[in-house]
Amino acid sequence: MKVFVTGATGFVGTAVIQELLENGHKVLGLARSEESANKLIAAGAEAHRGDLNDFQSLKSGAEVSDAVIHLGFVHDFTRFEEMCQLDGKVIETIGDALLETDKPFLITSGTALFSKEGLTIESDRSVNPHPRIATENAADAVAAKGVKVTVIRLSPSVHGKGDIIGFVPTLIRIAKEKGKSAFTNDGHNFWPAVHKLDTAKLYRLALEKPFESGTRYHAVGEQGILFKDITELIADRLQVPVVSLTNDEAVEHFGWFAHFAKLNNLTSSEETRTALGWEPKHPTLMEDLTSDIYFSNN
Repeated sequence: MKVFVTGATGFVGTAVIQELLENGHKVLGLARSEESANKLIAAGAEAHRGDLNDFQSLKSGAEVSDAVIHLGFVHDFTRFEEMCQLDGKVIETIGDALLETDKPFLITSGTALFSKEGLTIESDRSVNPHPRIATENAADAVAAKGVKVTVIRLSPSVHGKGDIIGFVPTLIRIAKEKGKSAFTNDGHNFWPAVHKLDTAKLYRLALEKPFESGTRYHAVGEQGILFKDITELIADRLQVPVVSLTNDEAVEHFGWFAHFAKLNNLTSSEETRTALGWEPKHPTLMEDLTSDIYFSNN
């Protein structure tokens, strides 16, 4: 099928379009610049000029395609709530273009909506007032109109070669700037993780398999890695001390990232694996951290 992909030239998007192309699909990638368009063409995809603020380009891309994968998000954390609201409007716009069709619409969310004791599963729905809930609320609204929607929740760490703006690079950057690698209190909070290539396969499998509208899948290769272990490995690689911070100290140290540094997000992907026959096989987060992927310039 021909798949319209937003965020097609991003870290996850480039892996997704390659997975789709290698498995016989065609890709129409949203491109906001000539450089992005050229990257898509070089990868074997078609380029569709526009961006997430250009609702007409989103509609026309969806209308000429057989399915939509929405990966794009404006990562401007100085206007995070506004960008979350924009994501809701993007989903609504694309959803309207898919009304009265049977075209699959895959929407990207995150397991980080849940920070709690115990295991998060696919059927859980967040009551967290976190701004990113706008994405799942919009997905449910579009599904209620009859559009064939599924939501893929990404792990806080989608890791692998080329990861330069994700959670792990952010932790490394902060540790470099502050001269220390830090966790909050005892560091006994958990992050799930997944390799980008395993994530790409999950998107393809979800696209190809019939699903009930409103379904959630979890892109989770490892259900929980102790945050303290991550920070200790970063400290070892950077040759800086590792420290425990109070909640107040963590806000000063991490800034906007403090919420994520304290995130306790143990998450299952058992239902996803069973439904899709998905089995992650690429390196774990700790394996990537012990390689030179994240520290080649140090």
